[in-house]
Amino acid sequence: MPVPQTGVVYQFGDFRLDCGRFELQLNGRALRVERKPMELLMLLASREGQLVTRAEIAQRLWSSEVFVDTEHGINTAIRKLRHLLRDDPDTPRFIQTVTGMGYRFIAPITAIETAVPEAVAPFTAATLASHPAEAPSAPAPAPPAQSHRLWLGIAAGGAALIAILAVTLGPQPLASRLLHRNAQPTITSLAVIPLDNLSGDPNQEYFADGMTDELITMLAKDSTLRITSRTSVMQYKGARKPLPEIARALKVDGILEGSISRANGQVHMTLQIIRADTDTHLWAESYDRSANDVAALPGEAARAIADRLRSSVTSIKPARYVSPEAQDAYLRGRYYWFGDNYDQCEAYMEKAIQLQPDYAKAWSGLSEAYGGSAAVGEMPPNEAFEKAHTAAQRALELDSSLDEAHNALAAYYLFNAWDWHRAEAESQRAIALNPNSADIHHLYSYILRSQNRDQESLEEQKRATQIDPFGRPWALGAAYIYSRQYDAAIDELLARASSQLQDFWLQEELARAYWFNGNKTEWAMHLEQGYLVIGDKKSAGAVQHAFDKGGAMAVAQWALDNDLKKSRTRYVSPMNLAFDYAQLERKEDTLRCLENAVRERSPWLVFIQKEPGFDFLHAEPRFRAIIQRIGLPPAAAFH
Repeated sequence: MPVPQTGVVYQFGDFRLDCGRFELQLNGRALRVERKPMELLMLLASREGQLVTRAEIAQRLWSSEVFVDTEHGINTAIRKLRHLLRDDPDTPRFIQTVTGMGYRFIAPITAIETAVPEAVAPFTAATLASHPAEAPSAPAPAPPAQSHRLWLGIAAGGAALIAILAVTLGPQPLASRLLHRNAQPTITSLAVIPLDNLSGDPNQEYFADGMTDELITMLAKDSTLRITSRTSVMQYKGARKPLPEIARALKVDGILEGSISRANGQVHMTLQIIRADTDTHLWAESYDRSANDVAALPGEAARAIADRLRSSVTSIKPARYVSPEAQDAYLRGRYYWFGDNYDQCEAYMEKAIQLQPDYAKAWSGLSEAYGGSAAVGEMPPNEAFEKAHTAAQRALELDSSLDEAHNALAAYYLFNAWDWHRAEAESQRAIALNPNSADIHHLYSYILRSQNRDQESLEEQKRATQIDPFGRPWALGAAYIYSRQYDAAIDELLARASSQLQDFWLQEELARAYWFNGNKTEWAMHLEQGYLVIGDKKSAGAVQHAFDKGGAMAVAQWALDNDLKKSRTRYVSPMNLAFDYAQLERKEDTLRCLENAVRERSPWLVFIQKEPGFDFLHAEPRFRAIIQRIGLPPAAAFH
């Protein structure tokens, strides 16, 4: 009989970690755990609440391995452990991150001495410390004589196989030759998971997000890969899910993940490509740059990735120098742009331009900020779009290849200049420069809609939604509303809401679809839900109270009164008031507000023929005069 030896078993929560058997159990059921995450869990558990630094983890688990990016290895192992343990990094029960330093096992833990057969070598924390690179295993022991013969046979066969491969494949390194002989299918699509901020400073999140965005942009331009949009991948920021699961959700072949840190004038970025179907590493690289060189880093990394995946494009022009201070202001501006904070975006884009007047992307970002302010009614449109026009033109003078600047110019021609031909020309130029931009296809669908090219507009929005399902979850539903397909709109919006409930505009469009479909109860419910999404409990309560008291018309009256009250202290677009009056079917007031909107060239006037809420005005001469004043081609109802 084998002599019993001592092993260690750790019990925490519903889990049992048997170091001697190299096994993790959940409620008595053995879980499948890869080697590195298991070794890391054993190391953390053995410290029982003490901090284990990232440097120590790298030394213990990877010291004997070469050409390994340990930072990514640690991040991946931690992510897989958290998934196994069902641990939330924001409110951890088991593994706590000590930002910039390492990890601590925080769950109450009980260590138990147990006996394991001699034939199974115990694997304890002490073993891990003395033999960090050994791969523990716990196969069922075979009878001694049979086991020896088996391993001798395997060893002899292995030696013969190696000799055959050496002769057959030539003098190249064996690992390289085997990889080429077993080449996996080409990666054609890639998702860039938001870079981890390892600066130890949460205020650096904008920098990590900004560099992620830049990397996505450069990969889309400098490769033939299908690159998942920023908004689609940002939902996985900080989400410790298995990469294959993320890849399946995003429908991509590969995942690019990494980390970035900035301190003392130096930037360190690490990246690695994971093949989704096999969860295997294909490529890894680390970059160390001074702050003066960081602006060119996303482009350099994108070209390296495109070369590795054999998907690079030929005409790549050298990047223009951008000062670190200007780039930092630009990245902050983009951070606020994605948060729909146009005032702050504008301020930081202007700062970037002051620091470097020839910074084309900052001019383009400034144009987008002004256009955004006009679109949501935060600035009078004439003032905002004139500034947007000037900034977009300046951006294109500096760099005519900026697709976002052509898109900004297309928005100006559509929403303010009412020059449909130039709007379409600029939009098509933007699409030619970046055919994988959901933003560009979305705006082009607007241009087509204004010209009564309804089916083309709908198809273009479908294309935009396919490229980026998470960016504007409401947009395709809105397109169906403008096409008077209310049932299709409701089906589309409800499907999006099942996974993206927390989107204000999604709830708004659902409310509109139900209003025009005649279901006023659902309209009020989603209107209320929209206010709750943005934390406006007062307005949500007012909607509920008004509906209970007087039905849909009482809610519509509350909405009008609310906007009129706001207009006494700040700018409120006359288009907003026109929508309010239209819901109450107050014809004269609606027409008066639309005429005011024409005088200030309100951007949403271009859709007044498509807006179902204005259908009751189509026979009115004043309404027809507005159509002629704008220069819109009359819709079928006017022929």
